[in-house]
Amino acid sequence: MAVRFEFDDSNALTIFTSLRRFCWTCALGVLGACLGDAPIYAGPIQTNAEQAGDLPNIVLLIADDLGYGELGCQGNPQIPTPHIDALASSGVRCTQAYVTAPNCSPSRAGLFTGRTPTRFGYEFNPIGARNDDPGTGLPKSQSTLAEHLHRAGYTTGLVGKWHLGGTPDTHPQRRGFDEFFGFLHEGHFYVPPPWAGVTTMLRRRGLPAGTGESRFQVSPSLIYSSHMGHDEPPYDANNPILRGGQPTAEPEYLTDAITREARDFIQRNRRAPFFLCVAYNAVHSPLQAKSKTLAQFAHIEDVHRRIFAGMLSDLDTSVGAIVGALETQQLADRTLIIFLSDNGGPTRELTSSNLPLRDGKGSMYEGGLRVPMLLKWPRRLQAGQVCDEIVSSLDIFTTVAAITGTRAPESAEGQNLIPLLTEPGAQSSHEVLFWRQGKRAALRSGAWKIVAPRSRAPERKWELYHIERDISESTDLAGQEPDKLRELRSQWELLDRQMADPLF
Repeated sequence: MAVRFEFDDSNALTIFTSLRRFCWTCALGVLGACLGDAPIYAGPIQTNAEQAGDLPNIVLLIADDLGYGELGCQGNPQIPTPHIDALASSGVRCTQAYVTAPNCSPSRAGLFTGRTPTRFGYEFNPIGARNDDPGTGLPKSQSTLAEHLHRAGYTTGLVGKWHLGGTPDTHPQRRGFDEFFGFLHEGHFYVPPPWAGVTTMLRRRGLPAGTGESRFQVSPSLIYSSHMGHDEPPYDANNPILRGGQPTAEPEYLTDAITREARDFIQRNRRAPFFLCVAYNAVHSPLQAKSKTLAQFAHIEDVHRRIFAGMLSDLDTSVGAIVGALETQQLADRTLIIFLSDNGGPTRELTSSNLPLRDGKGSMYEGGLRVPMLLKWPRRLQAGQVCDEIVSSLDIFTTVAAITGTRAPESAEGQNLIPLLTEPGAQSSHEVLFWRQGKRAALRSGAWKIVAPRSRAPERKWELYHIERDISESTDLAGQEPDKLRELRSQWELLDRQMADPLF
């Protein structure tokens, strides 16, 4: 029997357009699957919210190289941080928060994808010219939190540091961010040459003969220091400040400029749900503090520490300004603010404190991996809480997906933090956390942790610590607890077989 379809003039074009859209969608899906590493076509993500006003805004504040023990709310009285401390007193402070790597780039890869970065080969930390190498950066096979929220109708913005690739195909605006102001590499000077209005301390391989010291005062506002034995990296080389994709001259102190751009983003997008990531380069080197801020810390005798104090103080002021912008726009109640550091602080480089933790940035000890993490969301989180459960930067993707009524990718490894922080007796789902960077490696399983600390060792030599009793990792129990050591090594080796080879 022949089947006949009749179309009247009013619906013919609509039906034809729908059929054509369906065919193109199917074709793109098949093409994406055939391309392997290329992401399969993903359409809009539907949320459970009835209207835009029901959707929470997300503000993610990332400090760079901030030590675990530097904030007032973490127990340090030397450098006041009242605005960051206010996030803790009006929200939740997490005492056992971990990142996925002890340095900047792979840590951010884990945060933005919700996956252990070594699972997709993002193992090491590209610096300098390596940022611009083809194949360096976040692979397109990995979906980002910004892409996820963009498909859900959010306006997305990144202000500050990217450090997930310097090539055109890894640009933030090709990875889900509608807007970008900042830089692509690992660091940047805070003001352009000749560094007016700041006091600067730069690392140098050598100093002029006859100084007899590890520091040399070049001018009242410039100090050379040889204490690290190498030069300050040329952070600004081929690494301009960008607005979108175009270089822009930025005369303002960079911490202040990042804050200015973040506040402007909030004001312009106040009527729509937004995701704003404010990725400060403070307190990452180079050491440059505004002279007027530095004057507030004249009581600190060591100029090295004094400059660091000024940088941290301006970071704290900036956090207060962003919270103030949300309050001014009457957005504070429906905005989740998350503050954390990307890794531990490098003590010799910056004077940063990770106490009571051992070691710092680059290390598999707690000082490199455990970070300050604060959450504030008046709508859901009770003020003044302290969470002692194990949490991770992996949890940010899963949590944000949950509260925006969307579904996180199946590959996401995190937990939804909101039930953990609101339900009495709730426990972390993180039974095991895994880390690897070459020969350096670690695994935490419950109260126990193993560490292989040396990067140049011919083979890994494992140490064993009971973290709950020995937060400072001062007593290696490998010889006393051989069965526990074997158990954790087996867990690490099982997970290690699931990881990919390094991409670069």
